[in-house]
Amino acid sequence: MPLFSFSGTRPTNLGVKDGKFAPCPSTPNCVCSQDPDEAHQIAPLTYSGKPEAAIAKLKDIIQSLERAQIITETNDYLYAEFTSRLMGFVDDVEFYVDSAAQVIHVRAAARLGQSDLGVNRKRLETIRAQLNQ
Repeated sequence: MPLFSFSGTRPTNLGVKDGKFAPCPSTPNCVCSQDPDEAHQIAPLTYSGKPEAAIAKLKDIIQSLERAQIITETNDYLYAEFTSRLMGFVDDVEFYVDSAAQVIHVRAAARLGQSDLGVNRKRLETIRAQLNQ
């Protein structure tokens, strides 16, 4: 349980519309595999095999991480909230399986503040490493 709680309000622009996530805001606390801006760009996750197996493994990885909670889950989409240990800041992290391209698009954004000190990018790279094991 965090010492403080700066959770903010859940964004209203979450989800996939026409195969796309919402663009990142201008602040440096967001990364997205579909964002054309180089500062916000991150490579999508890759997988081999069936999309169902990839999303199941992704779900297992998220559930193994500290202070992570899966909020929404469908056949091709996961939305999770990650809460920081001390201050209780919440990051909204989304995953969308594009089975045609055999990638998982990602978007991670801090709800509050200007900078996340690279936490969202690092978290997604940790998830990428575990997914590819």
